[in-house]
Amino acid sequence: MNSKPQNDLFGQGAQDLVHRMSEAVDNFIASLTPAQRTTAIISFDNYEERTFWDYTPIQRKGLPLNEMERHQLRLAHKVVASGLSHAGYNTATTIMGLEPLLDAKEGWRSEVWWRDPLRYYLTIFGTPHMKSPWGWRFEGHHVSLHYTIVDGTIVAPTPTFFGSNPGESSLNGIATLRPLAVYEDLAREMMYALDDEQRSVALLSRIAPPDITQLNRPVVIDDALPAILPEFNDPPNVQNMMQFLDSEMESSSLTLEQLEPIRYSKTPSGLAAAAMTPGQREILKMLIAEYVQRMPDELAEIEMKKIEALGIDKVHFAWAGKLERNRGHYYRLQGPRFLVEYDNVQNDANHVHSVWRDPENDFGADLLAHHYAYEH
Repeated sequence: MNSKPQNDLFGQGAQDLVHRMSEAVDNFIASLTPAQRTTAIISFDNYEERTFWDYTPIQRKGLPLNEMERHQLRLAHKVVASGLSHAGYNTATTIMGLEPLLDAKEGWRSEVWWRDPLRYYLTIFGTPHMKSPWGWRFEGHHVSLHYTIVDGTIVAPTPTFFGSNPGESSLNGIATLRPLAVYEDLAREMMYALDDEQRSVALLSRIAPPDITQLNRPVVIDDALPAILPEFNDPPNVQNMMQFLDSEMESSSLTLEQLEPIRYSKTPSGLAAAAMTPGQREILKMLIAEYVQRMPDELAEIEMKKIEALGIDKVHFAWAGKLERNRGHYYRLQGPRFLVEYDNVQNDANHVHSVWRDPENDFGADLLAHHYAYEH
């Protein structure tokens, strides 16, 4: 029996990508002092830490950019760039660059480390190896990237999170900076392209939730809500996220009854692509592609093929909140092995959260299970 699933993850393009990524990580590790290595490298078998992720401005494990020398900082960025497309890297660095602007917007009242474009952490799990699983994480406020590599060929690139605060800021009288504009604009175009009957199916609620339903849970769970009070069995990092929301957001006063229509279920809500016209499906495919194309070209092509093979028609589009710009809104794309959540409610609908997840294979869970079953 063949021990490897037969799919494009083992193609030449994917192997070349992993080689570039491995080389970038090796060069970064080689540049570190012994003390820095101790901070930057964590055992791959540390499941709790490897599956930890958070998009708020907290201190994390790993080596922060502000503790690196200039040459190390550049090598760290080469690792990040190896896991993103050119456009994805542009977006990530723009998001990071918003931190001083946010600090100024808040009147420089925050703690010294709270809004810092160098308070982003690179963490290596294990070491690049042809057989042993390994991975890396790059994370800070509004950027969360995760890669899991198995047998020298398998790459799991989720969860992938981009946020933006402010979501839109003026550059001059006629231009604005909107790092995540396309994710909002295409989804709104999708809603306006629907007829009244379709829109009534897609619209879950006229009230948008305070955040994405899965928050920063390490696995996608059924029946999830962006609840403000900790839910039973949620890990501490998720409870911290809920408390953060409760302290930061006026919309946290929503009742469970108001949030109920947005509750996540393994059975998708909203309008299925199968019920859309060809033109509407094209808009949907463009929106899906924008999330996937954050990744390097080789991986984006593989992921799009995977989504298409499982069936674009099975992807559901759901919206909550207002249709007008600058009003609180949320949407979800959900299909087999594919979940996108987007929320823009906080700070008068000028604070974006967006995430792409694989409910079955975040952090390489599915492929790791396959690896261990055959290799051990």
